[in-house]
Amino acid sequence: MVKEAEQNQRTKTHSERIERRRQFYRSYEAQALRHRSFFTQIADDLTAAFGSTTFLVLNVILFTVWGTANLGFIPNVTPFDLFPFGLLTMVVSLEAIILSIVILVSQNRQSYVTGLREELHLQVNLIAEEEITKVLKLLAEMRKKMGIEEADAELDEMVERINTSYIERSLAEQIEKANTTLAKRVTIKLKSEFPNNNHQS
Repeated sequence: MVKEAEQNQRTKTHSERIERRRQFYRSYEAQALRHRSFFTQIADDLTAAFGSTTFLVLNVILFTVWGTANLGFIPNVTPFDLFPFGLLTMVVSLEAIILSIVILVSQNRQSYVTGLREELHLQVNLIAEEEITKVLKLLAEMRKKMGIEEADAELDEMVERINTSYIERSLAEQIEKANTTLAKRVTIKLKSEFPNNNHQS
């Protein structure tokens, strides 16, 4: 019974921790939404509307009726945009431009919120790394006080602080190498295939 109660308590604690994390994310998103500008709020609302099935159906109906009416298939309706539908092409082009701008505005806000979350995660992880390092140092001191002389190279390595600057530089170099332009790749390949010509020049 005691073990079962302890297990239930651990499960409850874990569930409460997950729920607090979810509430934090929701409140973070809600705070970002409350601080939106008026135009950004309109852009978000329009993006949600433009991404709906209703908007797709309305466009299909509009284009179908437009084409049918201007091809003369509807009685008592005088065609106003003859084939190849120049006016419709202009309307669709303007719609595409407006849609692109609205979606970009909404995506910029989402990118800003995502960047803040990633920065927050980074700071929390750095703090957690410092706390874990401190715990490992305490563990190493306890080993010494308990008279455990056996060397533990892995523990000694874990006690050292992580060099975040080195990791950042390493990742930046890897990204830069992976993001090499096509022209630069061709130049490197030519230099590797024809090294003698480079020496002669």
